[in-house]
Order: sequence, then C-alpha cells, then structure tokens
Amino acid sequence: MAEIGRSVPKKESYDKVTGAGHYTGDAVEARIHHARMKISPYAHARILGIDATAARTAPGVRAILTGDDCGVLTGEEIRDRPIIAKDRVRHYGEVVAVAVADTEVQAKQAADLIKVRYDPLPVVLSPTDALRSDAPVLHERLGEYEKGEGVVSVPGTNVASVIHVRLGDMSQGWEQSETVVENAVAFKPSDHAAMETRSAIAEIKPDGRVHIVSSTQAPFAVKQYLGKYFGVDVGFVTVEAPLVGGAYGGKAAIQPELIAFLASRAIGGRPVKVLYTREEDMVTAPGHIGLEATVRLGSTKEGKIKAAHLIYRFDGGAYDDKSSDIARAAAGDCSGPYAIEHMHGECLTIYTNHPYPSAFRGYGHAELTFAVERAIDALAEELQMDPWALRMKNIVVPGDIAPTRDLLTPSNLGDLPACMERMKRLAEWDDWNLVQVDDHRVRAKGISCFWKNSSIDPNASSGAIVSFNPDGSLNLETGVVEIGTGTKTVLAQILAERMRMRTERIHVRFTVDTGISPEHWKTVASRGTFMAGRAVLHAADDAIRQLLSIAACVLRADPDDLELDCEKVFVRADPSVQIDVKEICYGYSFPNGNTIGGQIIGRGTYTQRRMNPMNPETGEGTPGPEWNVGAQAVEVELDTRDCSYRILKAVSVNDAGRVMNRMGALGQIKGAIAMGLSFANRETFLFDAEGRIQNPTLRDYSVFRYGENPAYVVDFVERPCLDGPYGARALGEHGLIGMPAALASALSRAAGVRLNRLPLFPERIWRARMGYADDTVSV
Repeated sequence: MAEIGRSVPKKESYDKVTGAGHYTGDAVEARIHHARMKISPYAHARILGIDATAARTAPGVRAILTGDDCGVLTGEEIRDRPIIAKDRVRHYGEVVAVAVADTEVQAKQAADLIKVRYDPLPVVLSPTDALRSDAPVLHERLGEYEKGEGVVSVPGTNVASVIHVRLGDMSQGWEQSETVVENAVAFKPSDHAAMETRSAIAEIKPDGRVHIVSSTQAPFAVKQYLGKYFGVDVGFVTVEAPLVGGAYGGKAAIQPELIAFLASRAIGGRPVKVLYTREEDMVTAPGHIGLEATVRLGSTKEGKIKAAHLIYRFDGGAYDDKSSDIARAAAGDCSGPYAIEHMHGECLTIYTNHPYPSAFRGYGHAELTFAVERAIDALAEELQMDPWALRMKNIVVPGDIAPTRDLLTPSNLGDLPACMERMKRLAEWDDWNLVQVDDHRVRAKGISCFWKNSSIDPNASSGAIVSFNPDGSLNLETGVVEIGTGTKTVLAQILAERMRMRTERIHVRFTVDTGISPEHWKTVASRGTFMAGRAVLHAADDAIRQLLSIAACVLRADPDDLELDCEKVFVRADPSVQIDVKEICYGYSFPNGNTIGGQIIGRGTYTQRRMNPMNPETGEGTPGPEWNVGAQAVEVELDTRDCSYRILKAVSVNDAGRVMNRMGALGQIKGAIAMGLSFANRETFLFDAEGRIQNPTLRDYSVFRYGENPAYVVDFVERPCLDGPYGARALGEHGLIGMPAALASALSRAAGVRLNRLPLFPERIWRARMGYADDTVSV
C-alpha cells in the first residue's frame, strides 16, 4: 500500500483557510430575492388569525406566504408536517409565515410586521407526559398520514411509531438471573451547533425546471422529495451542494429548500434565498433527539448477563420526519455490544411539543449506548465487579447473534476485545478506583464500549466517475458532499492506490450537482468512504480495462500481460516495453495519423448487499453489512465542595478496519470525542414550563471551546471488513458514541452517586449528592 494510510492533507483545505471556499450563504447576486420567516413564540397553540396587511405594503415586498398557500404535508417517515404551519403550531420556533422581498433587511422588516393571533394550548414536554392518559393528542390525524414501510403508529395517542426486538425466551432469562438491576436515564433535545447555519436558494425556470442550491448533505434526497411533494418530474429538478460548513446529520433534513421553493413559486420563479439566523437554525430547523429509557438486566452472580428488557422512549418532537428511523436504527443495536440470549427491546417514537429532530452524529447510538452502559455500571456496582471485567465477560465476538438475528463474523464485526484490551492499557484502568488528590479534590475514571451498524435504505447506492486529463492526471466525481470529514480526499487516495499513482495527481470536484454528479444516497451514516469507495474502485477498474485495451494495441501485447504502475503501462515479463499513460489516456495516434480510442472515462456504482428492512414486531432484518466497535474511557477531577470538575483525559480505541488517512482519522475521532463530551457535559435546550427554548443562541447555548479540551488519546485496531474498500470500516461518528456514558461513569464514581441524566452540570451532580430532585435548571 503506497497511498492508503498516508496522511494526505485534505484537498479542500487551501480553499477553506484562505476564504476562497464557496458556501451557499455566500451567494450574492442582484437578481436574488430574500425570504425571512415569522416563527411561533408558543410551543403549542391554535392560530386564530394572521394579519399581513402592513407587511404586504412594506417597501420591497414581493409576497407574503402563510399556511393557506401550501397544503402539502412533508416528512420522510410520516408525512405529518406542513411546510408553513396552518391552524396550529406544535413547537416553539415553527414557521407561521414567510416574507419575500428584494433585500434581506426588507424581508425581515416585513416578517416583523406580520401579526399572528394565538390561542395557547396545553403543552407536552416529555415522552412520559405524552403517554399519560390525559395528555393532549398532538396529531389527531395520525391514522390518516402517509407512512413509510415499517412505520407502525398508534392512532389516538402520541406514539408515532413502535418497534419491538425479541430474542430468546424472557421468562427463561429471568429464571436464570440471580441478580437483577434496573436503571433509568434521560436527556432533553439539543442542537447540532454546526458553524454554518442552514441556507438554500431556489429558482424555477420559465420551462418549469427547478434549480436548488443548498447547504445540504443529501442533495439527491432533496431532489427526490421536492419532486414527490410538489408533483414535479424529478428530471426537472437540479440540486447543487457546494462546501458545507459542518452538518453532523442536521443538514440531512429537508426544510429550507421547501421554503425557498414556495417563495420562488410565489414570485414567478425568480431566485429566492433563505438564510437562517443562528436562533432560527437552533429552534426552527430540526435538532438532536431526546430520550427517556429504562434498562433492566438480569445476570448470574458471576456477571454473565442472561436477560435484558430495554425500553427506549425517543422524544420525537412535534413532527416525525426522521425520528422513527432513528428509533429503528437504535432498535437494531438496542442491546449494546453484548451477547444476551434472552432480550426484549421496545423503541417508541413519541410526539412532544419540542422542535422535531433530524439525524445526529451516531444516529441513535450515543443515546442507546448511554442507557445500556449506565445499566452495565449499575450491574457492576451491584455485583461488586470491575466494570471492565464485567464488560469483557459479556461483549460480542464472532459466532454470536445480533439483535436483528444476523450471525456475527470476523468480517462484519470489529474486534471489540482487542479494543477493550488496548483501551485498558492506554487509560491505565488497573488504577480504576477513586483517588484522593487533596482534601477537596478526587480523581476517577469511567469506561464504555459500543457498536454501531450504519443502517440505511436497502436500495441506497453510490456512484463514481473517473476521467483522464491529457497530462495523465485524473478527475474524480462523486455525489458525496464534503461536510468537513475529508471523505473526498480519502476517495482520491483509494483511486490513487488502485491506479498506482500519487494522490496529488487526483483532482476532486467538491460541488455536487445532481444534474451531472453520479448519485450518492446521502452523505450520512459514515457511508461515504464505504459506499463511494467501492464505487470508486469499480470506476477505476473500468478505466484500467480501457487503458490496457488501448495499450495492448500499441504495445502489441495481450491486455492480461500488461501492468499499470507509476503512470506507465508495461509488459509484465519485460518492463522495458512500456508506454506513458498520458500518451494513451486520450486515445493514441499512430505515426501515419490513424487514431484509436479517445478520452478514457470510467464509471462505477455500488449498493450494499443483502440488506432488508427490519420487522417492527420482531426486529428481524439486516440493517447493514458491518458492526463497527470501539472502547472509550474518561478521567475526571472533581471538587467535592461545589461539584465543579475538569476532564483530564479522554481515550478512544476504534476498530478502523484499515486506517485510510491517519491524520484525517485522528482528526475525525478527536473531533467526535469533543462533540460527545460537549453533549454530555453541557449541551441541552433549556425549556420553560410552556415549552419555550430559553437558550436559542450561542451566547446561552454552551459548547466545548478550544482550551477546555482534555488530553486526547486515540488509537486504532485494524481488523479488515471484507466488504469495505481495502478493508476500511466506518469511522466518522464513532469517537462520539461512548463518550457520554464514559463521562457519566467517571463522575458517578467521583461523586459517589449514580448520575443518569444529561448534561452533567455541576449543579446536577451537587443536587444528586445532596439527595435533591434530579431534574434541575428546567431540563
């Protein structure tokens, strides 16, 4: 391997650090109009009337849109969400009107002039409250909504979907259990906090063609759903995605594009730009899902887990969109990475009056891992066992069965025992007991382990196009959106490895245009390198076949006798018989002028094999080709006087299959660790009693900042996945997944109390130590 494993700088880095990179919000044209939203100040209310008289006559205003201007219901799993609220709002920040004007300032002034009369309604602010018999039903028409395959709703209630996962015989499992523990966890919704806020530009051409530019990580999904919602032939829809300034799953949701489309349609198809403010990006756009979960484990006295009953109640917010799919992904891996013979998992998606969620880095797995790992720690405490030893006694290995009833093999399951052993050494876990630093400070460690299957649609595919330049260099075109992960650089490395040339000679196009780019389902689920990488290999093989065919004519040799290396084609048995690639990649001209061939263009596609939807009654199905694993640890220092604390060290060992770009992989894991610690340590929406978000700006919504980070210790195990390109496994999300659980474990040990609610504010720890109610600061 010459290119795989190299620390190649990301190919877009120069554009980003110099400011030359182009993002959707950067577009400035005199002909672009602007749209601004009027959002609801209530979490639940009837809309009694909207007075837009003053707004319609304001300077520069072209149109005012309300819910009466579009009766389309949207949503990927359940079509339950109006683009603009009509008759009723169901979450704080929901769009109730849109003003379209010549300038952004004029649009904002017009939006402010729109007067809306509301009749506040009772709010539902948690899954537990939503399940009460006297709770207001947020969607009375739930039984009438169009739903995706496998979505099982309970009409007349707030249960948007239910999924069961069943293995073995629960009665037998409990009979074999000598020790039983039950642990409950909870956290409220939060935000993605991506640097770039959502934005979109829509234009409807005179011939009916629709052109969208968007800060999306799913341009092909935008194309598909725009056509579906509005009856537009998808061939008439083109979506362009330039560089995206962070996404973490939030920009897989389809929202600003729909508003921009409606605004453009309202003014005769002229281009309209929607650029969310930070507050709108936090409360109007979809965020990170909340959870209330209860895990009950039964084990022998020696610590072998015999039974598990896991109940996950996901806070689906006001509209379903991706919530039920997040619950489905969590259901598939609901047990965590443990071999449990008898188990029953229940995953419910429940409507509340919170902003609705989108995907979030880990897609339900940081959430389920927090619930399972806190229960494992509770069991270790009950058994008085080393938490590391208890995990080692129960973790999955090849030959075990996944909750989806798939057989786990050395290829489809990463090597978790190896990750655990290395984490133990790096975290110095042998000294895991509490350490007294001085009269007021203590140090403690916590651990977790995880797995994740990148569940996606069974028919999701990815494509790649490879074309030569006259100098022998290559152009690489894929539908992967560059969201900061460096995936396109890794794809260039994959191509360079197959073509036996340097990555620096691969030119990558960063803007995705659905009119010309080969389709990549969505840039989500850590599938960019896996799926597009396989497509790139197929495209490279296609290009090599064409190249050798032309070279065979020139060198008068059988193509099977030829080799490609160092941008030359030569006869394997006699390397002196050779020709430069640049002489044949655009065809070859003989001395007499006769020419054969032309520009070589290779193409390739890939669809994950043997995937099928989960059965919502049993959980049986195949969510994806591999389970990726890791082990993590956190060390903290707690001041017992006020429960303030410092995070000293964070350790993550991941099975990468094969590390494709070492510095890129380290950056991915370290960034994910920081994000996981930030989510666990401080990130949450603060809701008042009426469901209004009290911290909708980065002044009030605190995230991990530079200088607060602990020492990061990252290492990799490399057990190849035979389906992955060069054995690579998914990596982008996996540094985050176990961090909340590991931090809670460390702080629980330091504080001497079980901490099961996130985020872990010092006040929350202090109140738990004092025996006060666990719920603090209105979260």
